[in-house]
Amino acid sequence: MKPAALTWAISSSLPSLRKSERKVAEFILANLTDVIRMRIVDLAEKAEVSEPTVVRFCRAVGCDGFQDFKLALAQQLASSPSYGQIAVTDQDSVAEYTFKVFDSTVDTLLKVRDSLDLNMLDQAVQALCVANRVEFYGFGASAAVATDAQHKFFRLQVSAAAYADPHLQNMSAASMAPGDVVIAISQSGRTTTLINAMERVKGRGAIVIAIAPSDSPVANAANIPLTIDVKEDFQIYTPLSSRIAHLVLIDVLAIGVAQHKGGRLQEHLLEMQLGLEVLREPLENH
Repeated sequence: MKPAALTWAISSSLPSLRKSERKVAEFILANLTDVIRMRIVDLAEKAEVSEPTVVRFCRAVGCDGFQDFKLALAQQLASSPSYGQIAVTDQDSVAEYTFKVFDSTVDTLLKVRDSLDLNMLDQAVQALCVANRVEFYGFGASAAVATDAQHKFFRLQVSAAAYADPHLQNMSAASMAPGDVVIAISQSGRTTTLINAMERVKGRGAIVIAIAPSDSPVANAANIPLTIDVKEDFQIYTPLSSRIAHLVLIDVLAIGVAQHKGGRLQEHLLEMQLGLEVLREPLENH
């Protein structure tokens, strides 16, 4: 098992674990940094279970035994020192899980920033700057990111659209031409219908930019892959941090395009802002 996947494996396995094994999992998630210094007898005592239960738990999350589990946990904490303070448990108070969600998001954004391939990012911005039209494809939570992207690029005087329906995506793909760009957004990187639409876009001579996990089918199918790898403790509820990372990357692309467009775009955005004022309630004088 990859170390970065361990706490995710623990969290995702909670519903399927036996009651005694779940006690081990919950104790570990609440005491990650302490567990790597414990003996198996110590963990069993703290979690109020037997030593064989600890071994069964370790095997249930993909490790060969307790020592293998501790090694994987130590490697994860070494690569992500804040993870021990971020993992969410069912016993967290409102304050605890609120801070953990924010901390996890900040931690994720810093890791994504530091791992971005800036050469690929520059290629993506250059392609967007000369595109005749830009369209965004995404399903599920990625559909919301695609809609947000369409709104941002529309403001930049770019002909933009967003599609979350597979039929519309394929119709869009069939109408693409050289000079057009599609940004395909996927948190899993494995959506077959999205990959099919991407291949159709490339077949029309247009460029496909992917925002997806590295080495995933979606990333591999793109002309310009922008890879984001996020392992988060609360994906069992919803992919929180990865969605935020995708939104921020869209902001980066939009800023890159805005920078290239320069002064004329600033005048346009100012006019747009003034035009929106008539739709708002005036500020009261105090």
